[in-house]
Amino acid sequence: MRRADRQINDDNVMDDVISRSKICRIGLNDEGEVYIVPLNFGYVRSGNRRVFYFHGSKCGRKAGLIRANSAVSFELDTDFRLMEADVACGYSAAYACVMGTGVIEELTDGEEKVQALSRLMETMTGMNGWTFDEGRVDGVAVYRLDVEKISCKIHRIS
Repeated sequence: MRRADRQINDDNVMDDVISRSKICRIGLNDEGEVYIVPLNFGYVRSGNRRVFYFHGSKCGRKAGLIRANSAVSFELDTDFRLMEADVACGYSAAYACVMGTGVIEELTDGEEKVQALSRLMETMTGMNGWTFDEGRVDGVAVYRLDVEKISCKIHRIS
C-alpha cells in the first residue's frame, strides 16, 4: 500500500469498517473485462477465516460469471466525507475501506444456504431469528466468498 500511514492491520478495526458498510462490491472477470456488482452481504470472521455471503438470481450475468471463474475481488467502504478547500488540489476526502480477493462459490446444501441467508439478514438488519420458506431458499442462489487477501485503509481528516 502506497500510503502506509493509512493502512490498518488491526482485525477488529477491519471488522468495524465492514460492519458499518452497507454494500459489498464484487469484481468478476468477464473475458478480460471487469464486471462490478454491488450486493447486500453477510459477514463472518472466525479466527483468521473471513467469509462473505451474498444472494441473487440463479441465472443472469453475475451467476454465469461466478460459475465460469470463481476468483473475485471485493470492496466495501464507509464514512465518506468531502473536505472542501479554496483550490481544487486542496480538496480531500475522509473514508474507510476494505478490499481484497477470494474465491466465490454457489452453495447447494439447503441447510448451509439457510445459515448463510440468516447471517446476511443479521448483518443487514442487526436482528436474528429469521425463518425462511423452503421454496424461496430453493429458488435463490446463495454464494460464499472465502477471503484469501484483505486490506483496510482509513483516511481521517481532523
